[in-house]
Amino acid sequence: MLVFYCKFMKKSACILVLIFSFAQGQLLRAQDTLYVNLETALEIALSESPVIRIADREVERAFYARKETQSGLWPKISASGMYNRTLKKQVMVMDFGGQEMEISVGTDNNWMGGVSLSLPLVAPALWKTVQLSALDIDLAVEKARSGRLAMISAVKQAYYSLLLAKDSYVVLKKNYDNVALNTKTVTDKYEQGMASEFDKLRAEVALKNQHPNLLASETAIELASMQLKALMGLDIEYPVVFEGSLIQYEGEVTPGGLSAASEFSLENNTDLMQLAIQKQQLELAMKITKASFLPTLSLSSNYQYSSMNNDFRFSNYNWYPYSTASLALNIPLFSGMKRQQQVRQSKLTLQTLEDSRINSERTLRLNVNNCLNQMGNAVEEFSSNKENVAMAEKAYSISRKQFEVGMGTWLDLSASELALTQARLAYHQSVYSYLFYRAELEKITGTSNYQNQ
Repeated sequence: MLVFYCKFMKKSACILVLIFSFAQGQLLRAQDTLYVNLETALEIALSESPVIRIADREVERAFYARKETQSGLWPKISASGMYNRTLKKQVMVMDFGGQEMEISVGTDNNWMGGVSLSLPLVAPALWKTVQLSALDIDLAVEKARSGRLAMISAVKQAYYSLLLAKDSYVVLKKNYDNVALNTKTVTDKYEQGMASEFDKLRAEVALKNQHPNLLASETAIELASMQLKALMGLDIEYPVVFEGSLIQYEGEVTPGGLSAASEFSLENNTDLMQLAIQKQQLELAMKITKASFLPTLSLSSNYQYSSMNNDFRFSNYNWYPYSTASLALNIPLFSGMKRQQQVRQSKLTLQTLEDSRINSERTLRLNVNNCLNQMGNAVEEFSSNKENVAMAEKAYSISRKQFEVGMGTWLDLSASELALTQARLAYHQSVYSYLFYRAELEKITGTSNYQNQ
């Protein structure tokens, strides 16, 4: 965990430099359009997210908290000084052979100064507390990693959703253009007396019916874009062009990719790792409680100077040193059964934590299996949909040629166009589904390639 923390601090600095230069050249100029791919979107999101920054500060806070705990092992050195003015001297009565004599005791001015040192020699509970503070850092680092994994998954899924919306729009626009071309062909045939008015009206209605689909697709692109901008920490009005298409990922939708994904392990799951660290913390806390039964031994030492005089002629003062050293042994005998009750509470908490771990692991395995099933379905559907697109394109080409030469009906042409559109949409959907659930699987298994950036 500490290694991860060091790597994280170094890479965070690099990202800050990247973002600073990026902001100078791009973000600060609102009139410029920002061109973003998936990798850039991830880098910006991980750098600008308030959630990530909060988690990073918590790691740093835990680091300094451990330093604070470790300071208890070091000697404590302090300096002190004191001035005492005698307002009325003490009078002592002395008997000298039956004759009493009054003697004033003390001086008007009393000065004292020195240093003191204390050091714990045997402190079992303190030693265990230092170990516990190291686990606090580990837990903070793991929580930061959890936040990164969640952000990476969210950005990826949002990006894929945007690409799906964009690709769907392209398909629907092609469909619209084809329907418009078909409508023109029907209109030309009608004017030549080769088509009925009924066919002409049906074609015009079919064309108008495409407008709502295009408008809905444009709205989907806008909403997906705003969601992605929000995740990246950008203003939703900022001009951004998100590059890419689902087609560029089709090479990843393969049985081989699915086979590699199926070899999953929950070893790096952040929820389970946090529970494991919390278990160590509870076990160590219980040891700290038990250690409070043990004796403690501490060393203290003082070295001081003192001077007494009736005036303020400091050059005439005589300073007299003195020093002490002591050992203090503390043996706990009885605390009203307080520590025993604390140990019992810790044992019950450990049992509860173990039950939580078992339940979490079961739930995670169900989620993993669901992701793998969805990815498997997507792989099968992708292969089938890709073939369907090729066949639908060929069928549409044939039906269009037949319609142009009067050997086919408008209904045949319309049906082939609808089949082609559905095949193309299904093709893009299968790619999206695979990528979406793969991102979810990466979050669950903690295997994202971007988590340490």
